[in-house]
Amino acid sequence: MKQAIQLRLGQSLTMTPQLQQAIRLLQLSTMELSMEVQQVLESNMMLEVDEEDGSSSSSNTETEQQTSTEPSQQDEFSASEVEPQTPDQVVGTTDEIPDELPVDSDWEDTYDAPSSLSSPASGEFSGQDYENLRNAGTETLADHLDWQVEMSILSETDKAIALAIVDAIDKDGYLTATLEEIHQTLVSDTELEVEADEIEAVLVHVQSMDPSGVGARDLRECLLLQLKEFDPETPWLEEATKLVSEYLDLLAAHDYTQLLKSMKLDKESLLQVEMLIQSMNPRPGSHLAESDTEYVVPDVYVRKIKGVWQVELNPDAVPSLRVNSLYSGMIKRADNSPDNASLKAHLQEARWFIKSLQSRSETLLKVSTNIVERQRAFLEYGEEAMKPLVLHDIAEALDMHESTISRVTTRKYMHTPRGIFELKYFFSSHVSTTMGGECSSTAIRAVIKKLIADENVTKPLSDSKIANLLVEKGIKVARRTVAKYRESMTIPPSNERKRLA
Repeated sequence: MKQAIQLRLGQSLTMTPQLQQAIRLLQLSTMELSMEVQQVLESNMMLEVDEEDGSSSSSNTETEQQTSTEPSQQDEFSASEVEPQTPDQVVGTTDEIPDELPVDSDWEDTYDAPSSLSSPASGEFSGQDYENLRNAGTETLADHLDWQVEMSILSETDKAIALAIVDAIDKDGYLTATLEEIHQTLVSDTELEVEADEIEAVLVHVQSMDPSGVGARDLRECLLLQLKEFDPETPWLEEATKLVSEYLDLLAAHDYTQLLKSMKLDKESLLQVEMLIQSMNPRPGSHLAESDTEYVVPDVYVRKIKGVWQVELNPDAVPSLRVNSLYSGMIKRADNSPDNASLKAHLQEARWFIKSLQSRSETLLKVSTNIVERQRAFLEYGEEAMKPLVLHDIAEALDMHESTISRVTTRKYMHTPRGIFELKYFFSSHVSTTMGGECSSTAIRAVIKKLIADENVTKPLSDSKIANLLVEKGIKVARRTVAKYRESMTIPPSNERKRLA
């Protein structure tokens, strides 16, 4: 085959590194973005925090607002744009820097070490240090019980048994292993010569620890352990103990007719007994259960000023950045040395990063403003007034892609007079109404929740009855849809909601 050179014209979509960076920043949460900014500040000498928030002319030039994440040709680096600045304009002073340092010294030998959360040399965040900081001071149920075992006056053998029992207690405070399994574990791991009655005796000691009810093998034993802690003079204590010991299954089934006969109590007395039982905690270890604390920083604020809902970005969410005037002034136009080329590269990278941050803020503000315009009724009247909304509606209104709307609404939060909500909260599917309109699924959930809250506790509303009531309000919803919405709100079925009047 004869080789030849051919010229072909074509179009293709290219994701430039700058556009990729803008997209990546758009989907970061506020905390992740703050860490990203900190890393870039440590790795790029041209960037610094603008404490004056753009009051100087140089920062105004570098922080000129852009409406697109795709750069234009006019943004290319030009050395003629850079004006040398005097050292007096640099943030901080250099009076404390010695003229010479020992050749074998480290940075930390002269200056204070930075926070352990980040490494200035690598610009990387230490996830392990962050986990340690986040979990610092958090005491788990196992820690709490181990401390009580160590403080108890027990023999070494009994302490080993107690620690083995604690290891078999789950986060809710229940013993998940049988005494036989604990006995086998002790014999195989510690080679202790212990008897089953010794383990039973130590279990009684563990069950007397704080929190009350810990170490129980089932709900009945858990409640009985807590009842033992009550003052003997507590009203209805004896009846409550009898009910838990003998008729707990009837109480769980809400079979009050059979309970009244078995307990030989009147309706008012049984109600008092039930209230005493409900005052106890069926999961005694829940308040000490290990959980990760999640911190939410609002990205936007929504306020009603003079009758108009206004949206503004949280100024404290992301620091304002600018180009360092001292380092940018060191760049020489006709110098092609490696050092000068490095300065140019850092300057261009700094400019792109600032523009990407601005693009992220502008997109977030546009989307948030459009959401508020469409969900003004929710802000005025609550969940029942929530309008149906999907990503396509916002994307079409702002002439953006749905993927962009999805990124900007994920893990971004809006602070409103009704609380703090993730932007995705305002999006929901719709159900047709008898009047030909549409009703948001969020509004339907709110109506169902209100109907259940106002129901007669002696005759709770079934899912079919709730569906009929919704039809009377003009909302066509099937029974299975009502059940799905009810379960999503963790509301039990009608037979479990039944109570004594």
